[in-house]
Amino acid sequence: MISRTAERTPLRVLRTSDATAAAVMVLKRITKTYLTATGDSINALQRIDLEIRNQQFVSVIGASGCGKTTLLRIVAGLEQEFEGELWLQGRKGTGPSRNVGIVFQDANLLPWRTVRDNVLLPAQVLKLDMSAATRRAYELLELVGLKGFENKYPFELSGGMRQRVAIARALIHDPAILLMDEPFGALDALTRESMNMELLKIWDSAKKTVFLITHSISEAVFMSDRVLVMSPRPGRVVEDVAIDLPRPRNLDMLSEAGFGTYTKRLRRLLEVGVESYTKTTMPVSERAVHD
Repeated sequence: MISRTAERTPLRVLRTSDATAAAVMVLKRITKTYLTATGDSINALQRIDLEIRNQQFVSVIGASGCGKTTLLRIVAGLEQEFEGELWLQGRKGTGPSRNVGIVFQDANLLPWRTVRDNVLLPAQVLKLDMSAATRRAYELLELVGLKGFENKYPFELSGGMRQRVAIARALIHDPAILLMDEPFGALDALTRESMNMELLKIWDSAKKTVFLITHSISEAVFMSDRVLVMSPRPGRVVEDVAIDLPRPRNLDMLSEAGFGTYTKRLRRLLEVGVESYTKTTMPVSERAVHD
């Protein structure tokens, strides 16, 4: 791993074997600059170096506007103008990839399509075999706890149920990587906790690599093998924290001392980490520009 924390603290042994622990996502010196309508430039991301192994669950936290979603969009192939290199499963990323599934904060289900037909939409776009895709759709809906709701319409579902449909839709083409941008941010606290548990079950069953953007420190700790802490704009990964908590995880863990230690550490990193990073790791010339 690239960051100083990851160098200091070896990652714990994951449930994956050595044969499957190869990196599925590698970012090298990713930098993203936007040009405004007035011709000014905004540096959203600066020299992001990152490596994620197969079947890891990795979360990203940081202040609003730090570039978390921009980073996810680059990995998804939705932002193609950037500096640096992106590699997915050993291939250079040059645009949207079938190896990637995406779940956004809004489920974005088509209201005129049933649950089953919403899940099948990517299969139709990708021109997959529809007979096999339909069987997989039913399997996925059972996996996300929606067996029996295949013929319902989005307006007949709760917010949490709609997000489950969105997760099934993102998995229909069997991607290796699942990108999630604040997927539970609009849900109430109890539903969000329930969805966290459901997502961990899905992750364990589907054997995917998950890259989660979240504003919730407790959610990041509860779900993840690693939590990446980003600085304010221009976004950098200032800490890479390995979460050494036992799996499978349950909600009782939220009240345990070890869990609290991680949340306090991450909260402190968000409060002062960027200042420390700027003073101790940034070259003097670059530090002056940042200041």
